[in-house]
Amino acid sequence: MDALDLRLLNEFQRDFPLLPQPYAAVAERVGVSENAVIAAYARLREAGAVSRIGAVFAPRCVGASTLAALSAPVGQLERIADLVSQHPEVNHNYQREHRYNLWFVATAQDPQALDLALRRIEAETGCAVLRLPLLEEFHIDLGFDLATQSKPRCGARAMPAGGMQDMSEAERRLLRVLQDGMELLPRPYSRLAMRADLTEAEVLRMISDWQEHAFVKRFGVVVRHHELGYTANAMCVWDVPDAQVAALGANLAGEPAVTLCYRRARAVPEAGWPYNLFCMIHGRNRAEVDAGIAALCARHGLAAYPQAVLFSVRRFKQRGARYLHAG
Repeated sequence: MDALDLRLLNEFQRDFPLLPQPYAAVAERVGVSENAVIAAYARLREAGAVSRIGAVFAPRCVGASTLAALSAPVGQLERIADLVSQHPEVNHNYQREHRYNLWFVATAQDPQALDLALRRIEAETGCAVLRLPLLEEFHIDLGFDLATQSKPRCGARAMPAGGMQDMSEAERRLLRVLQDGMELLPRPYSRLAMRADLTEAEVLRMISDWQEHAFVKRFGVVVRHHELGYTANAMCVWDVPDAQVAALGANLAGEPAVTLCYRRARAVPEAGWPYNLFCMIHGRNRAEVDAGIAALCARHGLAAYPQAVLFSVRRFKQRGARYLHAG
């Protein structure tokens, strides 16, 4: 990756220009032509380094979502993973090192639609699905600096109930066409407007309003970290007393090594998953991630709590969340 590619990826993960010709604005900032910027993003997307350019919506502020897991029998993991990935509600689907070996994120327009999708997955796979909805976020923003791994600080925030009842029909139309990201055209907002039966000015205003009201956590380039050299990641979980989880989560969120940190609902006891504090650590190799985990445990006294570390083994599916689905 050359210096231009790094700038195009790193500097525009958030605050992407809300201007009629955003790629021209990017080009002016990095000192190349608009055509060169569009061509570079196209090449990076083709290489898998860029997932999309668009909105990352705040969890449950727009629809309903949950982290979910199941225990696939030995020899059936790939078949079951394929069944799970085929569901449009599923946007991330990974194998991890644990008895619960398949982990996925499901998103829908409301809790009822989400529940229906998870019930269908259970029926098709024959596996009980562990549902771990988000309760409180301490840091959720994978737009970290690709050179230094520094990150913006996110304050803790309780999660509101899911739903899209406050969105207008026009906003729903824009959301539907924006889910896959913007096209690599000189006037991508105009293209979104045409597809959503809006004007370009309305599209720009709506996206700006979504950012102002925190429906959108960031608007910009969404990268795939594995393709950029971050080939190891682990989900670390602890069973922390409820009275202590907020303070500990806030402290973990400030750690440079922690890329995600949040509180989730515990599973029922018979599911064998008592954990309520989650964090993700990304690194360029497993040793780097292991060292980061050990340092966190030492600094924050985490050895006092029951813990599990689940390294990612395989990625079956990764794309942006879909809140509105066909049919």
